[in-house]
Amino acid sequence: MESNQPAEPKKSNSKAGFIIAFLSIIVIIQGVKIYLDFKDKAEITEQKANVEEDLAGTMQRLKEIQIELDQKITEIQKLGGDITDLQKAKGEVDAQLRRNVATSSKAIKELKDRVQGYEELLKIKDEEIEKLKSVNKELFTENKQLKTQKNVLNDSINRLATKKDELATKVAIASQLKAENISVMAVNSKGKERESPFKNRQLEKLKVEFNLAENKVAPVEGKKIIIRVIDENGQVIFDVAKGSGTFMLNNKEEFYTAQQEILFDNTRQKLTFFYTKGSDYATGNYSVEIYTDDYLMGAVQFVVK
Repeated sequence: MESNQPAEPKKSNSKAGFIIAFLSIIVIIQGVKIYLDFKDKAEITEQKANVEEDLAGTMQRLKEIQIELDQKITEIQKLGGDITDLQKAKGEVDAQLRRNVATSSKAIKELKDRVQGYEELLKIKDEEIEKLKSVNKELFTENKQLKTQKNVLNDSINRLATKKDELATKVAIASQLKAENISVMAVNSKGKERESPFKNRQLEKLKVEFNLAENKVAPVEGKKIIIRVIDENGQVIFDVAKGSGTFMLNNKEEFYTAQQEILFDNTRQKLTFFYTKGSDYATGNYSVEIYTDDYLMGAVQFVVK
């Protein structure tokens, strides 16, 4: 009986040790799990922070691209280039900035790919802008040269026009007819002619006679020859019933005493005018002026006593 009693405490101690070991394992496992869970949460939090940071950076770049697109549109438009693709890209960027982007790696990758595409478009447009600037510079230079040539040509044309006008003026002046050998005679009722000075009883008719001087420049054409008999007070003697009338002289309507229509043939043809006043002439000095085409061909004076 005495030899069997010590075995009971050993068995009890073994069982207690097993329980302690089991609990220790459970505690260790639980600790490992808590550590791993904490590590996983930390990694998830870090990944989420990285994703949000990546998204924020991408969205910021998208805003910058939006500004750059506006600048490129303005610049290319001024240079006369095509802005269709830029306007389309600008519309897409505007819409993207208004849209909420999911914070997933896939969504952010798609957004980054779009950003990269817009960046490539901006690079292409930079090259296009340089080409447009070069073309515009060449066009400006050519346009400047053309303007210079045009100015030179206009100057030449103006000089030619001035010379032409001067020549036309000279020709016009040179082609003006002149009255020569002008004579004024008084014709009485018997047809007898007397030279100035006249008496009224001798002045049944006033006779004005002259030749048209030779002029090789003047063309052969119809002419209206006008005479004006003017007293010493500057009054024109006229009678509409006897063929007198008006004509334009220095942009003003003036009376004339008599007129004839002739064909100027450059043969020094002689013209004769007769004018019957129908009443006595006042004593004094008179002048006879001869006109055609509104310019003076010649003049002569006579006196009535």
